[in-house]
Amino acid sequence: MQSMSDFNLTGKTALITGGCQGLGLEFARAYAKAGANVAVTSRDERKARQYAEQIRSETGRDTLGIAVDVTDYAQVQGMVGQVTEAFGRLDILVNNAGINVRKPILEYDEASWDLVQTTNLKAPFLCAKAAAPQMIRQKFGRIINISSMLGTVALPERSAYCSSKGGLIQLTKVMALEWAEHNITANAVCPGPFATELNQVVMNNPAANQWFLDHLPVKRWGKPEELTGLMVYLASDASSFMTGSAIVIDGGWTSE
Repeated sequence: MQSMSDFNLTGKTALITGGCQGLGLEFARAYAKAGANVAVTSRDERKARQYAEQIRSETGRDTLGIAVDVTDYAQVQGMVGQVTEAFGRLDILVNNAGINVRKPILEYDEASWDLVQTTNLKAPFLCAKAAAPQMIRQKFGRIINISSMLGTVALPERSAYCSSKGGLIQLTKVMALEWAEHNITANAVCPGPFATELNQVVMNNPAANQWFLDHLPVKRWGKPEELTGLMVYLASDASSFMTGSAIVIDGGWTSE
């Protein structure tokens, strides 16, 4: 029988890429509050250390801020090495770092396409590949890939983003199949419109913002903290039978 202690992350270590802003920062705080040691990454070393210290002061948990380009495998391997050296283990990997470039297909240049695909799809592949050997040795791991509702439905001017997020859902399923025997689960979380830095360009455009609200049955943008319950569940012992899933949290958008 499960109890609330199954949701406790004390003694576990979580690594959140892009964990210094938006949803990633909210996830990092939630894991620390649930008892985990937390490592957050950014391309900016000062920013990574600043937010790691902020989380430590807020929660009392051990934290680590790492500067890394998650599209560079050598740097990704170094990131995993820093985490395991600091904490002795790596239990939870959240592939959260992402980017979006909005353009019609006929105006979409190769450089923008490659940037989105490399950041949103290749980087989670590299991070999971680097983290999995440590998880296999531990006989425990939780990989949570942050996809999007746009991995399941489409919008105009999001060709690269939709493709990358759809691909990430499929990659998650392959991870789940390959690593299940090692007590490693892999799941994808697919947020809808949440009020984050990434969506400010839409929220600040009255016409675009209203168009989004018109497609949301709940008639509002999501709050980042509304994802944290699911994120703690997927990182915990309570979710041990859940793997290969893509969970959509979108205010009802994809129900229409």
